[in-house]
Amino acid sequence: MNHPNESLGLSAIESSNPREIRNLLGQFATGVTVITTKGKDGRNIGMTANSFSSVSLDPPLILWSLSKTAPSMPDFMDAEYFAIHVLNQNQHDISGNFAKASDDKFAQVSHKVCERGLPIIDHVLATLVCRNVNQYEGGDHLIFIGQIEHYQFQEGAPLLFHAGKYHVASGHPSYQLTSG
Repeated sequence: MNHPNESLGLSAIESSNPREIRNLLGQFATGVTVITTKGKDGRNIGMTANSFSSVSLDPPLILWSLSKTAPSMPDFMDAEYFAIHVLNQNQHDISGNFAKASDDKFAQVSHKVCERGLPIIDHVLATLVCRNVNQYEGGDHLIFIGQIEHYQFQEGAPLLFHAGKYHVASGHPSYQLTSG
């Protein structure tokens, strides 16, 4: 007898095949962010992440997750604050820069320092300065909850990530703004 899910075209998940799981989850298009903080030793810390989501409006909470094997894990775990930078469609080079290992990821990136001492990347779509309020176990990742304390944003098109590649957003052809 066939399993009921087979007739629906559903496959059983196999944790022994992480590439297939990555391909599956990569079908959800996301924006691209860079998360920054200041290490205890004073170094600027930054990494690319697409695991970002809003959680609550009151209080204003967001979440993101970090692999437990990431070299920056201890810095983010101990950080009182971190900043989320939502990248615009022309900042794929910044995303790539923060996605790879480097002694100084900020050397070629225009940035300033905010009152909390965090590196803030210039010319992004949005910046959220968050207090690190909680961390939760999430399998091979740690989930960070941040409460937004300061922010800025501007109009523009976001950088998107889907199926392992960068994309740009465009308006849906059936959506028409009416003026009146």
